[in-house]
Amino acid sequence: MKIRERQELIRFRTRDRFLINSLLITAESHRKEEILDIPILLQIHGQLGHFLARGTPRLLPHALVERGFNTMSMNTRLAYAGQITGQGIFDDTIKDIDAAVEFLTGEGFKNIFILGYSLGASMAAYWASNREHANVKGLILEGLLYSSPDSKRKRFAEWGSSPTYEEASEKAKAVLGDDPYNSARDEILIFYHSRGPNLEPLSDEIFTYKTWWFMAGPEAHATMTYKHIHKIDLPMLMIRGENDHIVEEWEPAALAQVARKSGNQNVRVRQISDAGHDCMENSDEMLKEIIHMLTKWSKE
Repeated sequence: MKIRERQELIRFRTRDRFLINSLLITAESHRKEEILDIPILLQIHGQLGHFLARGTPRLLPHALVERGFNTMSMNTRLAYAGQITGQGIFDDTIKDIDAAVEFLTGEGFKNIFILGYSLGASMAAYWASNREHANVKGLILEGLLYSSPDSKRKRFAEWGSSPTYEEASEKAKAVLGDDPYNSARDEILIFYHSRGPNLEPLSDEIFTYKTWWFMAGPEAHATMTYKHIHKIDLPMLMIRGENDHIVEEWEPAALAQVARKSGNQNVRVRQISDAGHDCMENSDEMLKEIIHMLTKWSKE
């Protein structure tokens, strides 16, 4: 029997007044208490994404409700083309997750798990390294980079980007000055040949100097996950698709090793066979791992 869904478009503001749109999906029930007792997954999209993007952000919530779990998929300030308009400063996404957790807690949810996909995994890890909340029980990090700046630098060199990573870094310093976050100056930054060998749109990337600086620049410490994952005490599940062309095979294991050395022994690393970056080519295996995480740690 197919479970009937209840879908609600939720809007709330962050502490700096940014408006967040989210989609809350729960099973239909006549008693709110029944819904609140069920674990809920807060889902965070990747770069330039939103809660209706292809793959994990769009399809996972419905699959989880079918299996008895609630979800809320949220936009962050990196949605709405935030990295192009200048509002998508990575460090500020911590305020977006704060607001989502506060909303869910205010509604009465007590078993909250956070899933970040791709760049959203970096957001979730950065949030958890700076925050503690009694109602947040664990993290699921799908397609998590060891370090976004290092990954960009390597990929740009591989494809022969124009400008190069080093050229963009120098220009960003010149444009933004000594205080990049508060700089009143900003400009569009286009990288050609950053993701492929030709001038087709999928081979290029576009940012502003400020959004690039805080997401992938040489001083983008918030996206250097290896530098702060040791501060996370929450149980973690790290997922990587076997055929992921963005995250290399060694990266989740290396991050898990850093976390375990700091004392967090509740770190699980799983590679999803025959799957790409969003693991949707083998959604059954991915779902199995996510459900194992939700079931195990909601009971602890």
